[in-house]
Amino acid sequence: MPEPRALVVDDNPTNRILARALLSKLGWPVDDVDGGAAALARLEHGRYTLILLDVSMPGLSGEETCRAMRDRPDGAGLRIVAYTAHAYDDERARIMAAGFDDILIKPVTMAAMEAVVGRP
Repeated sequence: MPEPRALVVDDNPTNRILARALLSKLGWPVDDVDGGAAALARLEHGRYTLILLDVSMPGLSGEETCRAMRDRPDGAGLRIVAYTAHAYDDERARIMAAGFDDILIKPVTMAAMEAVVGRP
């Protein structure tokens, strides 16, 4: 099993900084990228046990990125958490159908982050 490591994927730099800080406080080693294409490229060269993936991004959406990650040979073993400000019931169902394991609602608190992703 690979060493625990998280990848934060969000086009908003402030959201990436916040997510990195929270995950780091929980003990996660963290990398971050600004979009879906960059995340897929990063997966070619790094091993991650947790992906925190923004749903609404320009270019590849979070849902498209999640599906592409799941299509990889190691995709079933990835823990992919949606990171979104929008999670009404219909959106929640669509997000989960895209292959996400769980959903974190922005703005995220330390308690919510720990409850959803835990510690490495």
